[in-house]
Amino acid sequence: MSAKFHIHDLELPAAAAGERFDVALAAALPQYSRARLQRWIRSGAALLEGRTVQPRARLAGGERVRVQAEFTADTTVGPEAIALRIVYEDETFLVVDKPAGLVVHPGAGNAAHTLQNALLAHDPALALVPRAGLIHRLDKDTSGLLVVARTPESHHALVAMLQQRAIARGYLALVFGAPTAGATIDEPIGRHRSVRTRMAVRRDGREAVTHFRIEERFEGLTLLRVQLETGRTHQIRVHLAHIGLPIVGDPVYGGRRRQIAGAGEALQSALRRFRRQALHAQRLALDHPVTGRHHTFESPLPADFRELLEALRRDADEERE
Repeated sequence: MSAKFHIHDLELPAAAAGERFDVALAAALPQYSRARLQRWIRSGAALLEGRTVQPRARLAGGERVRVQAEFTADTTVGPEAIALRIVYEDETFLVVDKPAGLVVHPGAGNAAHTLQNALLAHDPALALVPRAGLIHRLDKDTSGLLVVARTPESHHALVAMLQQRAIARGYLALVFGAPTAGATIDEPIGRHRSVRTRMAVRRDGREAVTHFRIEERFEGLTLLRVQLETGRTHQIRVHLAHIGLPIVGDPVYGGRRRQIAGAGEALQSALRRFRRQALHAQRLALDHPVTGRHHTFESPLPADFRELLEALRRDADEERE
């Protein structure tokens, strides 16, 4: 496979002051792995204010950066024969329906057995594309749709579409609480100041906008239809918890496990059995980066989520009798 190049010229945010160069660059160019960015920094393919520096160099904030992104086959992640549910596929991109429990990218504690490994087994040519073509991610225990670029050219086009908010991503989320109406949450998100594995609403964070409307009401719980305008790490989970609507089963942002007042034992048992966040990436819509044709994809609710909703509806019916 021959190498290909793409030039990125960007300005790092003022909020990056004090951060390592490689960390800030990974936040600015999330389509590339931090390891890949570190290689480019060390080789001089990523310049800070026109100079070669070390990945650990500390920033003042607002620096100009030029990155000559070289696409060569990534051999750090290997293929693994893991079953995939492919919703759509052509020579430009594919759409995958990810099950809950599958990690998207290798990382600390998850060196293998990820969606990226599975994609490389499905199409070895994806080794030439950053992150095996994955342009966005879902948390391990969030199920649903992801788009995957199949060439460096389509990767660049799809990343640009994502940044321009031209890819619509719709979710279903079951939350504790009873909002009176839908709303827009426009609150910046950044790394939690003391717990580095968590995100939080922060005044100096990156712009984050989440829209939601009410899909179905239950006693003490609400099913929301959520639309992402931006795509920050843990965005839906952080935003909903911030306004007092934590997602059912969320082990990080959901707070202590709750009981539903007046719920029957069957429903309480169903809630105890549900061991992940009740969040599903249900809808994905975009214009094809080559043909311009509009595509909309939908994913059915997985069995565990569907069974929890059925338990809620049965409990509500029993209350009315």
